[in-house]
Amino acid sequence: MIRSNILGGSKGMAVKGTVVLMRKNTLDFTDFTASLLDGVQELLGQRVSLQLVSATVGDPKHGNRGVVGEPAYLDGFVSKLPSVAAGESTFDVTFHWQEKNGVPGAVIVKNRHASQFYLKSITLKDFPGKGRIHFVCNSWVYSADKYKYDRVFFANTPYLHGETPAPLKPYREDELLNLRGEDVTGQLQEWDRIYDYAYYNDLGNPDGGAGLARPVLGGSSEYPYPRRGRTGRPPTKTDPNSESRLPLISLDIYVPRDERFGHLKMADFLTYALKALVQAVVPVLKAIADETPNEFDSFEDVLKLYDGGLPVAKVPLLDELRDRIPFEMIRELFRTEGNQRLLKLPIPQVIEVDKYAWRTDEEFAREMLAGVNPVNIRRLEEFPPVSKLDPSKYGNQNSRITAAHIEHNLEGLTIDQALGGNRLFILDHHDALMPYVNRINSTATKIYATRTVLFLREDSTLKPLAIELSLPHADGEQHGAVSEVYMPAEAGVEGSIWELAKAYVVVNDSGVHQLISHWLNTHATMEPFVIATNRHLSVLHPIHKLLTPHYRDTMNINALARQILINAGGILEATVFPSKYAMEMSAVVYKNWNFVEQALPADLIKRGVAVKDSNNELRLLIKDYPYAVDGLAIWRTIETWVTEYCAIYYPNDAVLQADVELQAWWKEVREVGHGDKKDEAWWPQMQTVSELTQACTTIIWVASALHAAVNFGQYPYAGYLPNRPTISRRFMPAPGTPEYEELKAHPDKAFLMTITSQLQTILGVSLIEILSMHSSDEVYLGQRDTPEWTTDQRALLAFNRFGSTLKRIEDEIIGRNGDESLKNRNGAVQVPYTLLFPTSELGLTGKGIPNSVSI
Repeated sequence: MIRSNILGGSKGMAVKGTVVLMRKNTLDFTDFTASLLDGVQELLGQRVSLQLVSATVGDPKHGNRGVVGEPAYLDGFVSKLPSVAAGESTFDVTFHWQEKNGVPGAVIVKNRHASQFYLKSITLKDFPGKGRIHFVCNSWVYSADKYKYDRVFFANTPYLHGETPAPLKPYREDELLNLRGEDVTGQLQEWDRIYDYAYYNDLGNPDGGAGLARPVLGGSSEYPYPRRGRTGRPPTKTDPNSESRLPLISLDIYVPRDERFGHLKMADFLTYALKALVQAVVPVLKAIADETPNEFDSFEDVLKLYDGGLPVAKVPLLDELRDRIPFEMIRELFRTEGNQRLLKLPIPQVIEVDKYAWRTDEEFAREMLAGVNPVNIRRLEEFPPVSKLDPSKYGNQNSRITAAHIEHNLEGLTIDQALGGNRLFILDHHDALMPYVNRINSTATKIYATRTVLFLREDSTLKPLAIELSLPHADGEQHGAVSEVYMPAEAGVEGSIWELAKAYVVVNDSGVHQLISHWLNTHATMEPFVIATNRHLSVLHPIHKLLTPHYRDTMNINALARQILINAGGILEATVFPSKYAMEMSAVVYKNWNFVEQALPADLIKRGVAVKDSNNELRLLIKDYPYAVDGLAIWRTIETWVTEYCAIYYPNDAVLQADVELQAWWKEVREVGHGDKKDEAWWPQMQTVSELTQACTTIIWVASALHAAVNFGQYPYAGYLPNRPTISRRFMPAPGTPEYEELKAHPDKAFLMTITSQLQTILGVSLIEILSMHSSDEVYLGQRDTPEWTTDQRALLAFNRFGSTLKRIEDEIIGRNGDESLKNRNGAVQVPYTLLFPTSELGLTGKGIPNSVSI
């Protein structure tokens, strides 16, 4: 492989290597069948050059930067390599390298071809005295005239900034400057690799009319918010503080090119499906807004969506999806029988075994522990529940639930005994929603602010005791709340009213789930970490190598969300109750966001569902709390892995304090990325290794397990909308009204007329089906997209231990789900709790923890 010769009087050698890349057309969504060999010759000749850069010998003529070797070119196409995935092309390359130049540690790649390609890796097969040298690239390389600098890729040996070989250090520092792009102004282009910050000022479209204007989120005390990636688009004509939007059908919203979805990503399907939904369904929603939409008359009508398919008149959604998505798997979702178009959806797990068990009080309560939003229930510490809303503004908002409402249901205990014995719990959405109730109820939506009090039985199941539905006083918010309290009932009109009371609670919970538990607390709060990491931690930095798998696709899915989901008039506003106030509400909730409390143990303690015992061990007060039990197992495993990994590079706090990249990273996360919270006392100071391990564990937990817990259960539980309605369209019927008589005569029809309409149901369910799917190239917790992500054997061994522990946790989860004494693991609906099961197959599975917020 290596041969010595004399090059220009110096002893030289030919170093053989391989280059793995993908050509642009391989990744075109509409042309998967194009021949991979088609046009490969274009990359040969002298179109793509590679130059080795020395890690050990500096060039005194160029400030002692690593010596750059002479250009090498792609030699020939190797069509088959067993380790190469479909769509990838492998080329030979021969470098002519002088021995006096030492050992290479980087490669400069120049593309003189008109078209970009995706560079996966470069490998030197057998470098003398060093052996195999591998460069993980995973980057789009555009034509050289698109860059003002050289594209540099580093070998996969990690270094703290201060330990970087001196000849490589300027290359390392230049690359970070290029990614920060502080000298680049104006609208960013697809080949730009710039990571920078902006406010959420692109959700509204004031140029489209006052009804589409939305407040800027971020940069104010009224609406604080995490930052998003900068796009540099010009301001709107109407409002200089709002950024102009792309046409709705455009999905070319800027994110750094390497943050875009990979070609196998099921989210190419997401892209097309959402695009079709927006183009086809949102106009339909608008068109029928003033008419009576088709309604479900019975639960049997709803079940036809899954059983035989729902006849759908000429809704362009179906044509769009069928005609434009090239994947057979997706076409399978939309079948035709004869000339009849049918929308047929997979049966959600919640109705798979028993079509009506979701209606039980037991399941209503169990889903607070094991459903799609198991992160809000808390222990009740004083009775009646009290409000934290400002009484000078909102009057008396304390609960009207009394002992008389619940004491007869406490299995012989008094209220004080139940409180003291940690037996009372609450799902409390009152304070978060009450300031918005009047505004929301001025639209077609009619909601209450809700509180649900529950009793913890001896077998660790929860029993609902009372539901409080509250509205602002008719004479003004300052006069306090007007509340009604409802108690469990099974028969007659009282049973129907109780069913509706539970539905109003779930509507609250669905909105809080989508806006807060899901969007704000995983998607939005993660993006500043993605940006700051790329701006300040070199790819050589061990913490970059630790965290970067947990950022995969996050900027891209968030950018798509801003374009078509959470924007003014977008799908979220059309399908979730806060409508135009949705994002504004999430900004108000962000005022209370605390990074430290995102750690699972801290969250459980804050909500009072866990306590520290005398040995400082965490003890759950609800022993059979599936999310918490499985979550703590995952959390501790992540924490062990991160602790072992960080200890390799930071033997003491002094090393960490002297790490200029790490300190710049954390400073920017705090002061810019989450800049509206920069003065909070709870921020870790990043002065100890312990603070670093806790911060990284929390980032990984949020991006992987927390997101999985609140995302992939969406279709299993909310795919059947009566179980998780997102909107309520009328108030609780009062005795003596026609609605009350209807409720008595046709309770199911009255229920369905109250919750999400048929078209909203179809739109919402279609969306969450997409969001609940795993792509074929998903990378799960304990996995990496390349086994050669580092050369450090200590890190690789620790990572292998991490993976082995996660496999053991899978076995433990299977065991718990099979334990009949743990009644919350399956419930009346017989859906085992698998949302924190680490791995999954392709598609709609209700399990699997991807590394990142990737959909």
